[in-house]
Parts: sequence; C-alpha cells; structure tokens
Amino acid sequence: MAKTRTRFAPSPTGYMHVGNLRTALYTFLTAKHDNGTFILRIEDTDQGRKVDGAVDVIYKTLTETGLLWDEGPDKPGEVGPYVQSERMGIFKEWAEKLVTEGKAYYCFCTEERLEKMKAEQIAAGKTVGSYDRHCRDLSKEEIEENLKNGVPYVIRQKMPLEGKTSFDDLIYGHIEVDNSELEDQILLKSDGMPTYNFANVIDDHLMGITHVLRGNEYLSSTPKYNLLYQSFGWEPPVYIHCPPVMKDAHQKLSKRNGDASYQDLVAKGYMSEAVLNYLLLLGWSPAGEKEIFSLQEMIDEWDPQRICKSPAIFDPLKLRHINFEYIKALSPEEFAQHAKPFMEEYLPYIKDNALLCKNLQPRTEVFGEIPEQIAFIKEMPDYDVELYINKKMKTDPVSAKQSLEILLPLLKETEEWTPDAIFARCAEKAAELEIKNGKLLYPLGIALAGTQRTPGGGTDLAVILGKETTVERIEKAIEKLS
Repeated sequence: MAKTRTRFAPSPTGYMHVGNLRTALYTFLTAKHDNGTFILRIEDTDQGRKVDGAVDVIYKTLTETGLLWDEGPDKPGEVGPYVQSERMGIFKEWAEKLVTEGKAYYCFCTEERLEKMKAEQIAAGKTVGSYDRHCRDLSKEEIEENLKNGVPYVIRQKMPLEGKTSFDDLIYGHIEVDNSELEDQILLKSDGMPTYNFANVIDDHLMGITHVLRGNEYLSSTPKYNLLYQSFGWEPPVYIHCPPVMKDAHQKLSKRNGDASYQDLVAKGYMSEAVLNYLLLLGWSPAGEKEIFSLQEMIDEWDPQRICKSPAIFDPLKLRHINFEYIKALSPEEFAQHAKPFMEEYLPYIKDNALLCKNLQPRTEVFGEIPEQIAFIKEMPDYDVELYINKKMKTDPVSAKQSLEILLPLLKETEEWTPDAIFARCAEKAAELEIKNGKLLYPLGIALAGTQRTPGGGTDLAVILGKETTVERIEKAIEKLS
C-alpha cells in the first residue's frame, strides 16, 4: 500500500480562516497518524484574489500551531514546484493530451455568445449557465481554421452524456450522480491558466497525494474530479469531505461577516494550542471523554472516520473553556510570558508583577481580558461609595471610613511590605479591636481598586501597587467617604 501523502493547499488571500486551519489540522493528522508525508502547496492561480504577505501568514500560522510540513515551497521535495503559478506549463500539456485523445475539446465560444445563451436559458426557464456544448462536435477543419486564425479558446472536458459517475467518501459513503447533470467544465482558461478543479487533479496526482481532505461543498464537484482521473487512467485518492464550520444553524463562519480568523483569536488572547485543540473537536469526536489533547496525542488518537457528517457550530464558550484549561496548566513563568503583551501599558505601575500574575492566572480565561482586570493599577476609576456596602461583612460607607482610618497609620508604619506581613499587622489590629478581619480589610480592596472584581485581595493589591500608591489611595478614599 502506498505511503500516506496529504496536502494542505490554501489560497493566499490574507488571513487564516478557522475552517481552513481545521482542514490543515485534519490533513496533517491524517498523514502523521500513518507516519506519512504532509505537503504544503500554495494555490495562487486566482491572481485577482492574491494578497501581498498572505503566504507569510500561512507559514506563520502553521508554524505557530505546530503543523509543520514535510514538503513545500521552502522545503522542496521531488515533486515541486509547490506554488501553483510556477507549474503553468504542466497544466497545458495535460489538457492538450486529453484533447488529442478525444476526452476534451477546444471551445471557441465568445463572451457575447455565452451571455446570449444564458438569456435564452432564462427565457426558456432552463438551468442558467450550463454550457450547451456548442463546440463539442466541431469538425477537424473548423478547429484547425480557428487555431490558425488565433481565435481565443478554452479547453473543456467531454463529460459522458449517459450513465452515472460514482465515488466513495470516507465520511458520506457511496455517492453517484447522473452524467446528464454534469456540465462540460472548463479545464484551461483562455489566458492559459488552469481552473481550480483541473489544477487540483493534476497536482494531486503528480505529487502522489493519497488522501484528499476538503470541505463538503466540494462533494458536488468530486464526480468531475473522478472522471478526470479515469480519463488519464489514474487511481483516485481517498476522499474525506468535512462538514462546514457554522456561525449558527443557518450561517457559515465568514470573515466578511466579522467572524474571527485564527489571527483575530490569537490577537484577542487565545493560545495557539487551545485554538488547535478546539478545532480538533469542531466536527470530530474522540473515542472517550477526554477533551484536552497535546498535538502528539491528537496524532495518536486520530481516526478520520470519527469526523461528523453534521455541520459544526462554532461555540465561543467552549473555546473559552478550553483556553482556560490551557492557561491553568501554564507554569507561573509561562503565564507571565503569555500575559506580557497585554500588560505592557501597565508594567511601569506594577511593583510586584509575579504576585499580580499569580492572582491573575486562575481568573484569566482569555489573555485579552487582562487589561480590563488591571486597568485600576494605572488609573483609579471614579467609583460609587455604595461599593463599600457589604452586608456579609457588615460594612457600610461609615464603617468603611473608620476601617480605612485605622489602616492608614498602620500601613504607613509597616516596613516589611509583603502580603503576609501586611495581613499579620491587620489581623493583629482586628483582634485588638475585637472585630473580624474581613470587616477591617474589605474596604481596603475597594479603596485600592475602585471595583469589587480585583486580581487579589486588599493585602495583595497593596503589594502590587506599592506602599506609596497604597497610602495615597487610602487617603483619597477617606476623603471621598468624608
């Protein structure tokens, strides 16, 4: 049996859609589970959609997520080039071969004729756009005359007029269509560029691709692919068509609709590993209850037959949950490194970053939410004194002011500025006054942060802000409460 060879063949259109990245992941896993070869091929024949720098985005995304290719534009193997626009001479040669063998034909129809044909189809209530095979049976003399006179042409595939064409898909099973429904598709355009379908078949065969994974929107095109394989006498690959990634029950995810790309998710603070783990489960079911997988575990567990037929609904809450699991598993040093880009603005005001990160880690689901959690460090918000009311602690603005007036001289005198030392001094004072620690300390957190949701209690906040800022904010809080 041939060694498994798969390919991820994105178009350089500027960003990596999460659906594209999921296809890359499934394609990578299919190869690696079988100790096979994963190929990166850039499909850039549609020059109108090509975006400068988009190839670099593809490289960067695959590298960040660990989906490293064995062969590609920058890792040449024996079947290159791996950029489709650099393979142009290959496609014309194979298209002409089909013409010579009577399996394809030159079509000289002008745009005007095709538009007139469409108008007549509309008037007659027929399927619009289906080519009427006008040039399919031109005489040899007509063809030679047109070619001699330089009449522009495309090359079309001769579809069977009767019978059925069938194929087997690993997910959707056996599928067959009536050949009468298949249009004589264009293989080579008038500018010499191949169509997407034709280039795919040629490249996949010449690169030895054994398994083709793609979206199920290509199911309807697959009979045409198979007929091309048959025309050349080639063995077709194993087809694995994946369900679409949906925004909801009715809409596909789309960048045009503002839906997140991989780059957007990383910019918002999702970890690459978490995004990849989530995409694994977005349309694929593991054998057991386990949900968190390293890349190697994905490779070991992978079985493409566990891909679901039903559309996969993108669930932001599920992604957050998985991201949170990855964040919790980070070491303190790793968390600080990941969090740093989101804390740059606040670092000059933080006196103990390690303590802040220790408090932030169990409270952080997405790194991009850190600035909101720590905004008070740079600038105190204008808060309502009602925040000092805590029925459980039996505090109100009056008692809060009294507590802060007790704490102020105490903290001014404290020399060892650590959470434990500060808490010990405060607890000692609370015992002396015969009040609960919470009643004395609750107002401290409000005075230092101006919010009830803080990364840590009052003593931690005091160390994070530093002694000078702590004293200053307590003084302002007492003034606010007066």
